[in-house]
Amino acid sequence: MTARTQYSNGEPCWADLQTRDVEAAKAFYGRVFGWSFEELPTPDGRSYAKAFVDGDLVSVIAPQNPQQEAAGTNAQWNIYFAADDAQAIAEDTVHAGGTVQFGPEAVGDTGIMAFLEVPGGGTTGIWQAGTHFGSRRFNEPGALAWAELFTPEPRAAVGFFQTLFGHEVTEYPQDDGGSYSTLMVDGEEVAGVVPSEEGDEEGWQIYFGVADIAGAAAAAVQAGGEVLVEPDATPGHGSLATIMDPQGGILSLIQV
Repeated sequence: MTARTQYSNGEPCWADLQTRDVEAAKAFYGRVFGWSFEELPTPDGRSYAKAFVDGDLVSVIAPQNPQQEAAGTNAQWNIYFAADDAQAIAEDTVHAGGTVQFGPEAVGDTGIMAFLEVPGGGTTGIWQAGTHFGSRRFNEPGALAWAELFTPEPRAAVGFFQTLFGHEVTEYPQDDGGSYSTLMVDGEEVAGVVPSEEGDEEGWQIYFGVADIAGAAAAAVQAGGEVLVEPDATPGHGSLATIMDPQGGILSLIQV
């Protein structure tokens, strides 16, 4: 295992959870991933929890904002793309057909954050590193491993990311006549763009790695969650599952 020390412009670098019950989420994801936690207070008297795998920071569980709590919003996983210049990305967003939902705003000395809306839907975080660059592990058990954007406008979404980050793109034709697109940085595939079907909800599907996907799915159920997509009967490397935590947060798993 090699700890990450940086992410290139346009790479997914971080995923975090916003939830109405941080303590319950800690219990759930601690059971699924074996995470340990460090509590940090917020200015409003609440706290969020840093999540670690063997001492390496891999995610954060944060409280929802008051508006989300009042609306009864389900827990939500967010994905962030590394950005060399968050301000420039935000300025280019409108020209690329998207919308800036929030920021850019400095988060202390840890970095600069923004949230963008992709054409066709799909809120995407942008992170310009300060003292925090992203997950210390990637594509390992308990850490962010992959992300796919489901969208009714895949061509517009791909063009959006190419405009903002200069991604190269590989297309994989599908049997239904559509195409699965992968965004690439320095010749490596870093994220997928998937045409959504009618009735599907647009947005990011985020994957965390697990060593034993059947065991992780069973742990999710034992911890009070639900398995939305069951793993293969005989899972192996690359096998997938999707779980929902007790607060409605949806996360996919991949055996690595």
